[in-house]
Amino acid sequence: MSDTYTVAVVGATGAVGREMVNLLEERRFPVGELRLLASPRSAGTEIMFNGKPHKVEVAHPDRFEGCQLALFSAGSGVSRELAPEAWKHNCVAIDNSSAWRMDPDVPLVVPEVNPLALDGYGRKGIIGNPNCSTIQMVAALKPLHDEAGLKRVIVSTYQSASGAGQDGIVELQQQTVAALNVQEIEQKTFPHQLAFSVIPHIDVFEDDGFTREEHKMINETRKILDLPSLKVSATCVRVPVFCSHSESITVELDKPLTAEEARELLASFPGIEIQDDPEKHVYPMPLSSTGNDDVYVGRIRQDLDDPCTLHMWVVSDNLRKGAALNAVQIAELMITDYLS
Repeated sequence: MSDTYTVAVVGATGAVGREMVNLLEERRFPVGELRLLASPRSAGTEIMFNGKPHKVEVAHPDRFEGCQLALFSAGSGVSRELAPEAWKHNCVAIDNSSAWRMDPDVPLVVPEVNPLALDGYGRKGIIGNPNCSTIQMVAALKPLHDEAGLKRVIVSTYQSASGAGQDGIVELQQQTVAALNVQEIEQKTFPHQLAFSVIPHIDVFEDDGFTREEHKMINETRKILDLPSLKVSATCVRVPVFCSHSESITVELDKPLTAEEARELLASFPGIEIQDDPEKHVYPMPLSSTGNDDVYVGRIRQDLDDPCTLHMWVVSDNLRKGAALNAVQIAELMITDYLS
């Protein structure tokens, strides 16, 4: 195994890209050389890494020469164009966009859930980083499935403005200030005013009435858990929260599982922290999860009518575990088990 690696971050100036850079430093990833890549508009921007400023360069296929790993957070179009170019230079692309997630030759990985899927990375040299909402959900589903088998999953999401990137954060800030000062509300990123409201619409609507975001959760969950026939239904909602996504999840199992049994299984699963003492007002919330790495689970309860059904509330920082952290964890697995 090499002592250090040359790592590229594509889309380095975006919210997720900056978080990737922060996490590479925070987790002491063995970076020998860091290449920060973005659009020509962002070229020249300086980002600090390990106490030194690093200048952002234009993303170009030649910049993958000599790289072992590239973390992509620049959108589907860029990933479709440049991820294959990275592999031509023997650089593995870990892609945060939706461009390659459902490609049968691209593993879709949550390290705590399906690390062995990485065995297939060599088919295209691309590894898919799942949707932020999918990541936290499958982390909570995996130990329940291993113990009692999944039959059906129903999820309603409460997704923060940061899920739409830096533009979403800024728009919520501006709308909040405008609303409090009784000024005109402008909207560009979201289809309606988000401040002091909720929008049951993320991504575009498909012919079946579900949005593309909802389809992502359905299809990615089946792929990650290797359960192609799993019944999954999702309703994805944008809420006026700056960071961290929340989810209300109902799980129908093949056999009965008490709330206490589920709590013990979840508590022993890596990357999950239980916050579940309602009498003391202890349960996961976006404010307390933001900036942290774990997936937080609470409000765990057995259905009143069906002992094979559980309900739970799951919260996670969508910029960290939902995006940047998961990608860096994949990179850590790659250098430990696959790259030499």
